[in-house]
Amino acid sequence: MGLVAGLMAGTAFAAPALLATEPVDETTTGGIAAPRPQTASDPTLSNARLRPGVYPAQPVPPEFAIGPETSETAPLDWSVGLRGTYLNSNGTGSFVTHFLPRFTYTHAGGIATIVVDGSADIAKTGGQDLPTLASGSLTISGSAPIDSVTTASVSANIGLSQDLPGTAGLSPSIITPPQIFTGGAEFGVTRQFGKFNVGVGAGIDRTVYGPTDRTDTGLTDNAEQNYWAASANLRLGYQITPIFEVFGEGEVQRDIFDVPTASLGTYPNATNRSLRAGIAGKWNNIWSASASVGIGERVFDEATLGAIRAQLYGAEVSYTPDSTVKLTAGLETALAPAGADNPGNARIQYTAFTNAQYTVNTWLRLRASANWSNSELVGTGTTERRLGLGAGADYVFNAHTSLNADYGYGNTDNSNGNTQTHQVSLGVTIAR
Repeated sequence: MGLVAGLMAGTAFAAPALLATEPVDETTTGGIAAPRPQTASDPTLSNARLRPGVYPAQPVPPEFAIGPETSETAPLDWSVGLRGTYLNSNGTGSFVTHFLPRFTYTHAGGIATIVVDGSADIAKTGGQDLPTLASGSLTISGSAPIDSVTTASVSANIGLSQDLPGTAGLSPSIITPPQIFTGGAEFGVTRQFGKFNVGVGAGIDRTVYGPTDRTDTGLTDNAEQNYWAASANLRLGYQITPIFEVFGEGEVQRDIFDVPTASLGTYPNATNRSLRAGIAGKWNNIWSASASVGIGERVFDEATLGAIRAQLYGAEVSYTPDSTVKLTAGLETALAPAGADNPGNARIQYTAFTNAQYTVNTWLRLRASANWSNSELVGTGTTERRLGLGAGADYVFNAHTSLNADYGYGNTDNSNGNTQTHQVSLGVTIAR
């Protein structure tokens, strides 16, 4: 690949595009998500849903399941949700209760703006004696102007997630899925040079997998999947018109694993590199869109593992004609480790998604979503496909309370067979 493949896509504010290890923004349990802060000038896709080992969310966009919006502004916003979910997977039914707290604190000072986001999904199934922390995250981010054309940003995050027993797509031999701990920090600077804008950034991330309890091998240690990731990225954009910008992005990332793999006896350390080019546009806060194409490469230190190359595609479009309608759709690519309880040396994953929201009136909100992914587990010759469809509604009782109802359909086809899941949930959210 040479110098062209020696960089990897990313922005000064975004997580590493090919291997995002920050906590996922959307859970697979229908909980309340904690969206990662984005800057208005960032035309790239958010790849949080592509953390290694985590697939597109179940077809219930949790960020919509909130109380009514108000015109009031306050430093601290919070909400608490309680949901009951009935899940039927290939004819086997189960009931799960979710407790969903969330908060956001914003400090808009004279020098810097600081945002603290936290959320959790505490779930209990009928067969569990104690609740499980299905997901939890805490993110602190800040941005400050250095001068009239230069802005600096910094962020740090920690997270934990764990699939519930019986989650669609899991091997039937898994009794207790592993906990996944993540953490990281990033720093970035952007600067305007007339019609040009330049962004540079760097980050470090940590991913740790807990053990898996299985019927076939007992308590299985996943330490060989634990790793550090360090990255650096560069973005150059040119504003060809007041609406459209062309840009190029590059990033390089280094993955260092804790222990050698049992199957090979060597460390699967690797370097990710990629380069993208694309165009982004924004018109009157109604339309915003971006599209990019590039090439990525994952080169292993171990010569016997060789290198993995993939085409990288990215696109996202958002349409908001007024405050009652919001439509988004996108395509994302990830090149990452295979993750715990998955065969292969790496994973190449393509994901397409779409979300729609319509506010009928002051007391009723409708929403729908769809997502699809195709993953290739490199080194195994196997693939995994997932499809999700969903619809829901929020009924507002008063300024602080809403009733949330959802239906979701999921279809997973992998080495464990085909799994079809139907999910119905009903809950109440109390917000500030």
